[in-house]
Amino acid sequence: MKIKSIDIFNCELKLKKVFITSLGPIQSSHHIFIRVVLEDGTYGWGECAPSNTINGENIKTCLSIAPDLCKSILDINIFNHDIINEKLNRFIYGNRSIKSAIDVACYDVASKKVNKPLYQYLGGKINKKLYTDYTVSLDSIEKMTKQAIEIKKNGFSIIKIKVGENGSQDIERIKSIRNSIGDNIQLRIDANQGWGIEEAVKTLRGMNKYNIEYCEAPINKELAHKLNYVKENSPIKIMADESLFSSNDAFKLVDGKHCQYFNLKIGKTGGIHEALKIIKIAEKNNIMMQFGGFIESKIIFTVNCHLAYISENIKFLDCDSPLFHEENPIIGGLEYQKDWEMKIQNKPGLSVNVKKEYLQNHKEIKC
Repeated sequence: MKIKSIDIFNCELKLKKVFITSLGPIQSSHHIFIRVVLEDGTYGWGECAPSNTINGENIKTCLSIAPDLCKSILDINIFNHDIINEKLNRFIYGNRSIKSAIDVACYDVASKKVNKPLYQYLGGKINKKLYTDYTVSLDSIEKMTKQAIEIKKNGFSIIKIKVGENGSQDIERIKSIRNSIGDNIQLRIDANQGWGIEEAVKTLRGMNKYNIEYCEAPINKELAHKLNYVKENSPIKIMADESLFSSNDAFKLVDGKHCQYFNLKIGKTGGIHEALKIIKIAEKNNIMMQFGGFIESKIIFTVNCHLAYISENIKFLDCDSPLFHEENPIIGGLEYQKDWEMKIQNKPGLSVNVKKEYLQNHKEIKC
């Protein structure tokens, strides 16, 4: 079954409040929704919310290349994922965000055609419960502590804290939050590359007594070769994030010297196809993984839940971004349940759709 046409939608979702990391504030998320349509009319959905600070892409770059990129895979058999990705990568280097949206839509419609949920299409099975954390945005100590208390009241048992602005202040942030929420809540931190090398070591040592599960991206991704120094000197486990985009990056990081964990994002890997390669590398080297994202809608985080069922090494899930949006344009997909357990619809593909009334108000490009 061949790809007949592809539709591109340019959308924006407002956030309930400004989301701040060490890389800067985010007031709204810009999305591209991709619909891949087959010869018989069956279609699948994908999306991206490009990050200029991490991927070096924005909505303008994605829209400028999306039509020609989509045209490059027309008339290809939907089950030839290797060929589809080869075509995308030959057409242009990088541009992982927009490629990921196309790739996800292809996997969605391919699994629909064989009448299997995505996780089954990929050889997985439902064998564990999935829970998400919720993220405390970077702010003053007082405001971050207030956020954490509110998150606990809302029933979350795992809280992720954005840090990376200033090491000594970050220690005080964690101290205040831990003292306010008690010891029964799991705490994770994400520095978003904000610390220098020595600052990272000093800060992580200072935070150790507050029982931190792990730290994501302590130093700049251009200094990934220095992660070994941070890991060797940190009492807190290190998770590679912005330094991990591809399977080639994974090969460099699995020596056990640079990090204990991987953080994968579909928008970083360029889609499911490359993510599967990284998962295999991690499994062979006994590396545990987290699946997170940027500020996408439920489409991408539904993908994350499906992928969690294909590997025992996918241990952590950071899937709170859909909760940040004022509006949910997605029908179906993952559902947040009691204690913030996540469950998927056990139906063909991702079992997601974008609301027609939402799409009517946004620009469409047909390929």
